[in-house]
Amino acid sequence: MYTRPLARLIEHLQHLPGVGPKTAQRLALHILKRPKEEVAALAQALLDAKQQVGHCSVCGHLSADPVCEICSSPKRDDRLLCVVEDSRDLIALEKTREYKGKYHVLGGLISPIDGIGPEQLNIQALVRRVSQQSIQEVIMAISPSVEGETTTLYVAHLLKPFTKVTRIAFGLPMGGDLEYADEVTLARALEGRRELE
Repeated sequence: MYTRPLARLIEHLQHLPGVGPKTAQRLALHILKRPKEEVAALAQALLDAKQQVGHCSVCGHLSADPVCEICSSPKRDDRLLCVVEDSRDLIALEKTREYKGKYHVLGGLISPIDGIGPEQLNIQALVRRVSQQSIQEVIMAISPSVEGETTTLYVAHLLKPFTKVTRIAFGLPMGGDLEYADEVTLARALEGRRELE
């Protein structure tokens, strides 16, 4: 139905999250209508992001520098640490403008079915960080799924000897994702956090 280069473009666009065949077709046709310079700039931006963006050596958040802007900011509260699954959740919490502490990105959730254990996640760095710094509270901001609950309880167990561990209150449905919640819901969830027992 499509000429080979167009079919390849549509196929690659379908690999993006939330992009089905019709959306991929629309995007591909839109790209073909754009000036060559604009398409080249898009392609270069993709390559640059892939080559230059890595992970912060302190928290694990996406960063083009060895230490991200949040970890290096003197305006952030070093006594508060919010643990999230991935950078999408960190970004969602930052949009609330309510949280003033620092973060730690786990890089996923414990999921034995998928072969993901604690050793595949950024958990040991978190334990080292909490045990060596004067962190007064660790806030667990993990989505309320089976894997999220497992990860939250496992991490809380490791951190309790060193500091107070709380979790955000959820106004989200079970199985919901932080990245899709609105800023008001996330802000209230941060305010309503409670200590894990």
